[in-house]
Amino acid sequence: QETDRRFQETDRKFQETDRKFQETDRKFQETDRKFQETDRKFQETDRKFQETDRKFQETDRKFQETDRKFQETDKKIKEVTSLVGSLGGRWGEFVEGLVAPACETLFAERGIPVHQVFHNLKAGLPGGRNMQIDLLVTNTDTVAVIEVKSRLTNEDVRDHLTRMAEFKEFFPMYAHMRAMGAMAGIVIDQDVDRQVMNAGFYLIVQSGDTVQLANEPSFQARLW
Repeated sequence: QETDRRFQETDRKFQETDRKFQETDRKFQETDRKFQETDRKFQETDRKFQETDRKFQETDRKFQETDRKFQETDKKIKEVTSLVGSLGGRWGEFVEGLVAPACETLFAERGIPVHQVFHNLKAGLPGGRNMQIDLLVTNTDTVAVIEVKSRLTNEDVRDHLTRMAEFKEFFPMYAHMRAMGAMAGIVIDQDVDRQVMNAGFYLIVQSGDTVQLANEPSFQARLW
């Protein structure tokens, strides 16, 4: 009986050991599954990092492309600005070329004979003061100071009033003569034509392929 009891005890211990081995194996399998899951997550994380890096590279490429386009746009803006500036200068030359030949007829019709027409006169005084005259029309006793603009604005009228007030200081050779002002423009801002005439200036405007005086025949120019 004692022997039988010992065999039973031994068998129980073997079964317990086997159970523990099975439990240990189960834990090892669970651990291995967790390691595999962890490895899968690491791989997924690595894939996401690679995808993020790819997106950053794509974003950087787009930023570089955008910067290139901005630089190209800036270059075109500078080119257009330069072209507009060049055209503006040529337009001014065109306007002067249209106005100057008509001056003799225009002023003669108003009883002002024209003996000479000067282009682009410049004078300077101490202190860095300068004056430029687009067109100057003269006879024996009268001089007309003409400001020529492709677009005529209120500010241009104010500037010409200042120019007329200082004209004889810059050009003293005309100090003994009557001085009057005139303004010419192809495009004239709203109400500027009235401001020009109220200032006492002749107004020269485009009419077809030539120019004409917009002032009424009875207009009396202001004298300086």
